[in-house]
Amino acid sequence: MKTYKIYDSSEALPESWDALASHDIFLQKKYLFALKQGAPDNIQLYYVGVFLEDILIGVAVVQHVKLYLEDMFRKSEVSCVKEVFQKMISKVLKGNVLVVGNLTHTGQHGMFFNEKMISYASYSDLVMEALNALKTRIKVNHKKTVRLMIFKDFFTDDVLYNQASVFQKHKLHQVSVQPNMIFKVPSEWQTITNYTSELTKKYRDRYKRAKKKLGKITCVELDLSAVESHNKTLHKLYLNVSNNAKFNSFRLPENHFLSLKQHLQDHFKIFGYFLDEELVGFYTLILNGKQLETYFLGYDSEHQYPNQLYLNMLYDMLEFGIENRFTQIVYARTAMTIKSSVGAIGLPMQMYMKHTNPSLNSLLKPVFKLMNPKQEWEERHPFKVV
Repeated sequence: MKTYKIYDSSEALPESWDALASHDIFLQKKYLFALKQGAPDNIQLYYVGVFLEDILIGVAVVQHVKLYLEDMFRKSEVSCVKEVFQKMISKVLKGNVLVVGNLTHTGQHGMFFNEKMISYASYSDLVMEALNALKTRIKVNHKKTVRLMIFKDFFTDDVLYNQASVFQKHKLHQVSVQPNMIFKVPSEWQTITNYTSELTKKYRDRYKRAKKKLGKITCVELDLSAVESHNKTLHKLYLNVSNNAKFNSFRLPENHFLSLKQHLQDHFKIFGYFLDEELVGFYTLILNGKQLETYFLGYDSEHQYPNQLYLNMLYDMLEFGIENRFTQIVYARTAMTIKSSVGAIGLPMQMYMKHTNPSLNSLLKPVFKLMNPKQEWEERHPFKVV
């Protein structure tokens, strides 16, 4: 008999959880615990185990997200027309949301099952049952109505997880989202010189110019004690970037990076950019098997453009990936053109969503398109043509 069980904390997860999800650090207990300790105020985590008798054969991570207008539209200065538009949209999108996946990171990091022991359709049915049970529990315990259910981030060519018919059975809409920018590292590369030698003259000169513009700024990896001492500045620099986004569904708390460093240790890297001992920028990485996952970053806008901090971060992430023999560098979504100029390729992604109000569910897809308009970006071609 196949059943599911909902867990309220990562500490309560069965011993076999990590063994089943060993391929993905974002599904493992140490990451889930670190995320819980440093979770945004509007996100609560739940965990679903799918069982065959008493054998764990599937897992899912569910985030209960409270979406409010001030979180969704971060910039405060908007016109009256825009404000009306935002409030109209928020009536459909705001409120309590259940997300199967991870809002704080791009990619399918919310679901995994043993395909030899259960079909995807049966596994998804049980996950959906768990979501409906959570919806009822949240209504009873917290007097809150779950308005949206979302299955997050599937590659369009993922034949195992991206099965539209499975989601459509539960009346979920399929919607396209911005691509995941991924750099595939050739196996023969060992140093950044292997990369630069493959660039056209235009992009090789661009690389050299960016490095030169750093000037006296130096990049240093931060150990745990350094993260502790620079914790407030890291958060301030993160907010400087995050607050400039047009749309956000969360705000990381001050202890987020510290929590990940404490619990993931060497699987979580923070590199700081210093000018005369002042921290003016940073980026973070999560080491996920052979995939190097780029994570949040921040910088002082005073040094961003004159010192090309962001572009240098992209190059430094790439150098770390090459030297440490990763097969892929996941640059995630946003800023597609500049990531493309470094050599990342945009891979299309989709997600599935459902409004619990049937009448609003019919409006969900067009409203989401308004909120997530297709961004026109120009793909760059930095490498020599063979």
